[in-house]
Amino acid sequence: MRLLWKLVILLPLINACAGGGPFSCPSFTQEPQDVTFPLHLSQSEVTLSCAASGHPPPSYRWRRNGTDLDFSVSSHYRLDGGSLAIDGPSPDRDVGTYQCLATNPLGTVLSQKAELQFAYLEDFETRARSTVSVREGQGVVLLCGPPPHSGGLSYAWAFNDSPLHVQEDGRRFVSQETGNLYIAKVEPSDVGNYTCVVTSEHARRSVRGPPTPLVQRPDGAMGEYEPKIEVRFPDTVHASKGSSVKLECFALGNPVPGISWRRLDGSPLPGKVKYSKSQATLEIPNFQQEDEGFYECAAGNLRGRNRAKGRLVFYAPPEWERKIQDAHLSVYDSLLWECRARGRPSPWYTWLKNGEPLHPQERIQIENGTLIITMLNLSDSGVYQCAAENKYQIIYANAELRVLASAPDFSKNPVKRNSVVHVGGDAAIQCRPRAFPRATVAWRRGAQSLRPSGRVSLLEDGSLKIHNVTRSDAGPYTCVATNQFGVAKNTGSLVVKERTVITVPPSPMDVTVGESIVLPCQASRDPSVEVAFAWSFNDHAIDLGEGQSHFERVGGESVGDLMIRNIQLSHSGRYLCTVKTALETLSAAAEVVVRGPPGPPRDVRVDQASSTTSQLSWRPGEDNNSPVQGFAVQARTPFSVGWQAVSTVPEILSGQTFNATVVGLSPWVEYEFRVVAGNSIGIGEPSRPSELLRTKASVPVVAPANIHGGGGSRSDLVVTWEPVPEELQGGGEFGYVVLLRPVGATAWTSHRVPAVEPCRFVYRNESVGPLAPFEVKVGVYNSAGDGALSAAAVVYSGEDEPQLAPRGTSAQSFSASEMEVSWTAIAWNRNTGRVLGYEVSYWTDDPREPSTGQVRVGGNVTAKTITGLKPNTVYFASVRAYNTGGVGPSSPPVNVTTKKSPPSQPPANIAWKLRNSKLCLNWEHVRTMENESEVLGYKILYRRNRQSETHVLETNNTSAELLAPLEEDYLVEIRAVSDGGDGSSSEQIRIPRLSSLSSGGVPVSEPGGRFLSVAVVIFYCFALRPRVRRMNPSVP
Repeated sequence: MRLLWKLVILLPLINACAGGGPFSCPSFTQEPQDVTFPLHLSQSEVTLSCAASGHPPPSYRWRRNGTDLDFSVSSHYRLDGGSLAIDGPSPDRDVGTYQCLATNPLGTVLSQKAELQFAYLEDFETRARSTVSVREGQGVVLLCGPPPHSGGLSYAWAFNDSPLHVQEDGRRFVSQETGNLYIAKVEPSDVGNYTCVVTSEHARRSVRGPPTPLVQRPDGAMGEYEPKIEVRFPDTVHASKGSSVKLECFALGNPVPGISWRRLDGSPLPGKVKYSKSQATLEIPNFQQEDEGFYECAAGNLRGRNRAKGRLVFYAPPEWERKIQDAHLSVYDSLLWECRARGRPSPWYTWLKNGEPLHPQERIQIENGTLIITMLNLSDSGVYQCAAENKYQIIYANAELRVLASAPDFSKNPVKRNSVVHVGGDAAIQCRPRAFPRATVAWRRGAQSLRPSGRVSLLEDGSLKIHNVTRSDAGPYTCVATNQFGVAKNTGSLVVKERTVITVPPSPMDVTVGESIVLPCQASRDPSVEVAFAWSFNDHAIDLGEGQSHFERVGGESVGDLMIRNIQLSHSGRYLCTVKTALETLSAAAEVVVRGPPGPPRDVRVDQASSTTSQLSWRPGEDNNSPVQGFAVQARTPFSVGWQAVSTVPEILSGQTFNATVVGLSPWVEYEFRVVAGNSIGIGEPSRPSELLRTKASVPVVAPANIHGGGGSRSDLVVTWEPVPEELQGGGEFGYVVLLRPVGATAWTSHRVPAVEPCRFVYRNESVGPLAPFEVKVGVYNSAGDGALSAAAVVYSGEDEPQLAPRGTSAQSFSASEMEVSWTAIAWNRNTGRVLGYEVSYWTDDPREPSTGQVRVGGNVTAKTITGLKPNTVYFASVRAYNTGGVGPSSPPVNVTTKKSPPSQPPANIAWKLRNSKLCLNWEHVRTMENESEVLGYKILYRRNRQSETHVLETNNTSAELLAPLEEDYLVEIRAVSDGGDGSSSEQIRIPRLSSLSSGGVPVSEPGGRFLSVAVVIFYCFALRPRVRRMNPSVP
């Protein structure tokens, strides 16, 4: 009873700590680390860091070598936050092991140990060192003898005051254990002064010793001798896990010994090992337990071998395998903590509470890493630490124990205000007040206490469960929680809803690829319940977001129909509609079968081939849910346009036929084949092409066509023909056979023409007269033999050129750029040479701008007009006949002078007027330049607007009269006429139709948008004076 009253009095403080408030025990955020302090520095203070979190903020104290530091007595110690600052540190007074303790009302935590050490390196003694005398070939050891120091050192040697240190090689070695310089075999170049250089990284200092002279003795070189190991590693070396281990081994000898390493247990050296340049140092990085064992160094030369061995022993500081965790327990509960660490040697365990050792008592049991405390009370609260230690290190695992006592409290975890369940479902209302010790729970509905029954049960965690809920179960329910510190109540309501039912589930469907379908999914629900629809396909959720090209949700609030647009073969499968509410999840599934054209056949293979056939086989592809009804074979050659259907045996390939004979192929042609399949849906994609196949050769069966010839020189018979396409040549070594004989003869003359030559053959025989007729046939051949011959054609031999020149040649100029040359036709015969036409040559004799040209006319034409000539220029012309044998003699030249150029100025000052149905035009006479032809008259060109047909009226006067435009405007222009041709045209004038009110001229604009200006003169066409409008460029 006394304890109970104490707990009642302490409840406010307990509740503050137990209620999840801001209170927290100390936890280190920074722990002290080992420090090596260099004594020679001007720095007068060293700091060991320590910081911890916690609320209230913790206070700090320190221990040195297990004893609390008294800051009031030791003035050179002070706290800087939680860190320890030591003013003027001294090795005699301050070296040792330090630990930080952080404390607040919830407990104390002890930090890891930190070693404070001091490093220094003094100077060498200044007295000179003795000279070392050796014989050439002898080994020598130069001693370093480092000065007094604390902390690790590194060594190097300088030679003759060189800034560069002596470099290690197979003959020289500097030991980082002894500092000595070892020379396996002295050479004359080694004579000189050697200085040992010692460096302390922690002391941040390097010092140089006095030089040691090395001289060579005059009594000759030393003979060969076996190796003597001067540097050897210890018999036992302890190495920690993860460290880098270095073993040294070096020997003197003549010749210089070689160094080798091995493991004595026969295991190979780890692949990670490293060697120094001289092989004298073996380094094993990241040392692990498997690297433990005996190692041997062997030094050997021609005179013998020497060995040194030692053992590497693995050790590992403790590492946690299992730590203790914070525990919040009620009074009277029991605590069980277990911590476990690995290490070598195996660690032992101690326990601390609030930084002090914890020992077994009546309620406290400690066994290695296990701590048991029974019948907890408030005084057991605090910070506990499990310490795992072996001879190399100690580590700590920290945890807080809070022993709690409080009356039941629903403030942090009240009963759910509304628990919703559907009719026929199971309802569970949780009751989990915060209470230490745990509260007993009872339930009431209104004033009536609930007791377990067939439908009502109380769970171990205090929850109320009601099975097969009905509408009458709706209402408020109160949880009553009680422990020895008080009673608390909390009420929540049970809300009962109608069940959700899928009324229209999706149904199985059988569709064709490309169609659009709707899978129904509709549900009835309680009006107050929100429902969500989700669809999955073959157990993968369907994304119904924007950008979906196939799937779309359609329907209202209680409708979750799924539309599948342009359905594809890949959409065959199981569709699941899931209906979700806050209370339950329902689903219904349906299978959708999508049928489509067959997939491409596979493994198309050509088994054998002849000159015109090929055996083909294949395997069917996917039927895409519709049986294959038939196959078709297609072929492609280098000469075909794409893929072409080919004939097969059997002619019709059923869906169960997987081989066929392709017929009607061309010999000696490379073929590729593919197969397509079809079913009731359509034709599928074709298969991959087969490998290239060339059919066998065969005698060609297609003869050349269009046998022609003629021409060439006298006594030549020229034969030409159209080539046979390569795909019809039927084999290699293809060529042509030309058969010819004079008309009336019986014997044929045969000539072979390889296909590499043009399709032309010239038969030359001096006995052949001009235009002699021959019968000609052209055949084909290849490596398989001679093939078909063409039908006979008559071809004439070559002929002589014409022997006569045309007579009666004359020339006449028509304009400034044209002339006509005429002549009399030649009456030819076989002796004078056939005439197929005439060739007219013309030229000028102007040496500055010579001009020549030739034109031909065929048949019996005896005149030719030549255009594109220069004006007012003398041209010469001659004519000669031609045939297939060439051209004959030229006629005597004739000459003619072309007309002067036509007038360059257009008619000006054009005026017009309308009177009744007449249009009167008037303009000024065009005056010509001296080098221009005189004006003979004028042409008036006019057409209706929006029509292309132009009418021409010629006149010798400077006026003209036209019918006035009735329904459409006129476009009119005027140009001068001369012997040299038509002159420049005036600008177009638009004449409005009679219905227009205006009667003046309006200029017509060009595409560029500029108006063409026309000067206008008022004139009278008749005795009456109608209104006349002057042409004004500014009028649109």
